[in-house]
Formats: sequence, structure tokens, C-alpha cells
Amino acid sequence: MNEPFLEPVLRKIRISKILPLIKQFPECRLLDIGCGWEAKLLKSAEAYIASGVGVDFKAPDLSNGKLKTISLTLYSKLPFDDNSFDAVTLMAVLEHLEKPLDILREIHRVLKKSNSNNDSGSGILTGTVPAKSAKPVLEFLSYKLKIINEAEIRDHKRYFDKKDLTEILKTAGFKKVEHKYFQFGMNNFFIAHT
Repeated sequence: MNEPFLEPVLRKIRISKILPLIKQFPECRLLDIGCGWEAKLLKSAEAYIASGVGVDFKAPDLSNGKLKTISLTLYSKLPFDDNSFDAVTLMAVLEHLEKPLDILREIHRVLKKSNSNNDSGSGILTGTVPAKSAKPVLEFLSYKLKIINEAEIRDHKRYFDKKDLTEILKTAGFKKVEHKYFQFGMNNFFIAHT
């Protein structure tokens, strides 16, 4: 698949934000939702995890004993048992979902829960999602300059700011949400704890 110029650059930046978190979990069981057609995050994390699963409607055919992908359209249910994963990644996906709250509740269900009141031993959801301020910029970069994927931008259902993102994550059951803007405030980076 031929990508517009800026797509791989943006993906690399997002991966560099998420990979250090994954490394914090010894023997991490990782779920990458929206792994994409190359499963780049899974492959980048392979040396640091015990196992990794990627899901996407355009997932590559990958199964090597440590990593596997599943072709799946995200509606409301994930085909995994409760408490199956230490970390779930959601990189540039939430903005595409028809029912983001349903999927976030499912992510909370499949993440490991802590037996205590602190974050130790709990699972995390981490990811990125475009900020509301990014909409006109992304549309210009895709529709006019053609340096990011136009179909991906047209598929955006919503954009989030810190308040919206924190609210939906807490409604889904996450106890604690950490948030930072990056890329000049155009992107949200978040960590949500079960």
C-alpha cells in the first residue's frame, strides 16, 4: 500500500510516545486495537513483550508464536476474555469509531485489574487521538496538500479535547486518566488506568 508522505512520519511519532509505556510491563500481554495494515506498533514492541495481538479490519496475516493479528471490524465486542491484557494501545483509532464508549468499555473489560487501590498491577490503555483544533489542519493537509490520507480524514467521526477524552474514559470505567497534548496541541496522548 502506497502511503502519502506524512503518514509514516506521524505513525513513528505516535509509536515513540507509546513504546516506553509498554516497556514498563515485564512480560507484557499487549493488545493493539487498530493495528493497521502493517502492524507497525506490534512489530516495534515485539522485543519487549511476552505476547501481542493486533486487531483491525485491514490487519495483515501475522502469526509467529509471539505476535498475531485478527481481522476484525470494531463495533462493540472484543473476542477476548476478561483481564486478558496488561496494556491496550489505541493509536489514532478513537476518532474513527461509531460507538467509542462501547469499545472503551470493552477495552476496560479485557484489561488486567489491580487488587489494590493503587495503580500497581493494573492494566493501562494508552493512545493518541486528534484534538479538536486539528480538524482544519488535517483537512488542509489531506484535501489540499495530499500529504496525509484523505480517506482516513474523511472517516473521522469526532475530535476530542482533554475534557471530552477524560469524561468518556471515566464513563467507560477507568479510574485515573493522564493526558498531554503534543504535536503543537493538535494531538492528544493519554494513559488510562483500570
